[in-house]
Amino acid sequence: MKKIALIAALLFATPVFAQTAAPAASQSTCEAKAVSKTGKPLTGAAKASSIKKCEAMEKKTSCAEKAVDKNGKKLAGAAKNSFMKKCEKQG
Repeated sequence: MKKIALIAALLFATPVFAQTAAPAASQSTCEAKAVSKTGKPLTGAAKASSIKKCEAMEKKTSCAEKAVDKNGKKLAGAAKNSFMKKCEKQG
């Protein structure tokens, strides 16, 4: 009976851990990239600036991936510029 309760608890707990870890994963990748040219971790204002820049680039990249028309073709020109402005503001 204890084994069944333990298995049930693990099965129900797994989705909760997966959902809470997702937002932290994005931040931790930017923190991992916050290193100097010599490979030492950045600290203070330099680290904050690096993380902010990294998050902005990730957002821009995700918006660029979403910039497609209703037929699935990539947007170009003014349509792409307009879409990118809207997408970046929504964040």
